[in-house]
Amino acid sequence: MSILETIHRSNDVKKLREEQLPVLCGELREMIIKTVSKTGGHLSSNLGTVELTVALHRVYNSEIDRIVFDVGHQSYSHKMITGRAQQFSTLRQFGGLSGFPKPYEAVDDACIAGHASNAVSVALGMARARSRLGDKYDVAAVIGDGAMSGGLAYEGLTNAASSGEPMVIILNDNNMSISENVGGTASLLQQMRARPGYISFKRWYREALSKTPKLYQFNHSIKEWIKSRVLQENMFTEMGLYYLGPVDGHDLLSLETAIRYARDMRKTVLLHVLTKKGKGCSYASREPERYHGPGSFDPVTGAMPAAKPCFSTAFGDALCELAQKEPRVTAITAAMSAGTGLDAFRERFPDRFFDVGIAEGHSVSMAAGLAKQGLIPVFAVYSSFLQRAYDMLIHDVALQGLHVVLGVDRAGLVGSDGETHHGVFDVSYLSSVPGMSIWCPASFAELREMLRYAVLEETGPVAVRYPRGGEGAYTDSCLEEETLLSEGEDLTLVCYGATVNTMLSVVDRLKDAGVCAELIKLNRIRPNRFASCLGSLKKTGRLLVAEEVCAAGCIGRQLLAATAEAGFVPQAVKLVNLGDGVVTHGSVEELLQLKGLDADSIARAALELLGKGE
Repeated sequence: MSILETIHRSNDVKKLREEQLPVLCGELREMIIKTVSKTGGHLSSNLGTVELTVALHRVYNSEIDRIVFDVGHQSYSHKMITGRAQQFSTLRQFGGLSGFPKPYEAVDDACIAGHASNAVSVALGMARARSRLGDKYDVAAVIGDGAMSGGLAYEGLTNAASSGEPMVIILNDNNMSISENVGGTASLLQQMRARPGYISFKRWYREALSKTPKLYQFNHSIKEWIKSRVLQENMFTEMGLYYLGPVDGHDLLSLETAIRYARDMRKTVLLHVLTKKGKGCSYASREPERYHGPGSFDPVTGAMPAAKPCFSTAFGDALCELAQKEPRVTAITAAMSAGTGLDAFRERFPDRFFDVGIAEGHSVSMAAGLAKQGLIPVFAVYSSFLQRAYDMLIHDVALQGLHVVLGVDRAGLVGSDGETHHGVFDVSYLSSVPGMSIWCPASFAELREMLRYAVLEETGPVAVRYPRGGEGAYTDSCLEEETLLSEGEDLTLVCYGATVNTMLSVVDRLKDAGVCAELIKLNRIRPNRFASCLGSLKKTGRLLVAEEVCAAGCIGRQLLAATAEAGFVPQAVKLVNLGDGVVTHGSVEELLQLKGLDADSIARAALELLGKGE
């Protein structure tokens, strides 16, 4: 029996002997590589935090204490240590374990965690709740150095420092976020890594004087003098945090000692831990960015299937073409150059490429400044991450009518990353931004044309939203507001974006059932007069709108408002969408079927609308 098989809950790791710990860490790494090679997932980050996770569970009891992971894509070892090892083969699969902490899976998951930079704020809230309610548990936040490029991290750190709440903030410093870290914080941490001596002295000092408290107090001033010589002031100490470190994040026993020491200080402590992404796996440690979130791969060699053409790369290629013709074009990424297809732009136009780190709000505000002074900024960002910049979109961009272009990647369901990453809210919130134009390409050719128009022809804020993955059966291109793809008298079908591929299949299914449906594809969903839709509805009287977004603010509701303004009400209406937008993880095909957005389900809904259902 392996050691991992004896671990059924958080406290079980405390029972292990010292010589068993490295074996457990090896087993955890082996399980991570074996599973992720089949299911896809976050490899490098999880391999780098194995010892840190084991040490945390040696000190804390996650069933009671609160361990708050920032982002959460380093929580695989945590899941296995807390009784989910037997389920780990279901990672990111429909009905299986999530790739991120989820409280519905286990009480050990303190909170949901899919986006960066919020862990300190959440942990501080938990610590304050503990004090207010008189409860007894410990709180720790684990935040990566990449997340330290996000402004929310500093809001949390500043408030935590002044709170006086006993909690430990573990800065997991691997010199990486997804791509290589950028910015002043990264430079500061690089300097601090060269001063590892203080924590060793601190441990020796506390142990030596633990039995003589008066001497401990007498020597406090001497200790502070030594501290000032061994470790100079840094931004954390100047914030008011008690700084410890750096500590080797792969020396498990030293790490455990440091975490326990930080916890027992009963104050707000920042423990600086040095780890290496991809630790224990040659190819992942050599290329941590490539193996940050891979699909399936060979667990021995790391070889991956050849990449297929996708909307992200099509976007990046199209933007390079535009930049070649128009010198005012600049590109912005929030630590996602490869994921958003901008690597080629970075290589070809380094002086016009800006990676700002995990700071979407800053990205939009900076884009506003670029646009105000005459450049054409294009911010490529995942839909779910753009949510964090809503205020800046209105205040900095829209109120001035500035020409900022958003490449909204991963629009719609993204699959196995689940509810924290589905791009299903952007239609709702972007529609509320004054002056915003929203284009929805369904093919690579259409993406190129719409991006060209957005960059060179439009004058205000504009978003081009496109899905993850490749194109489907629809390969045409149109810049009209609406495109009539099939004529019919029985029913009006409306869709936009990649959903058109499903709807073309729906038309065929309905034809087999004796129904002649009219299919209208919306190319620009805002502004849109819905002229073709209204004309079709006056003819058919029946409407079905299918869209891969949440119901609130969806285009179907906007279209119904337009029919009311036009003075008529359809005889029958069916809006097929994602409801509240909270959708679990699984393959996109499984999730579409779950939510009734696959071709068979939509065809059945259409027949029911016509009174022809079973």
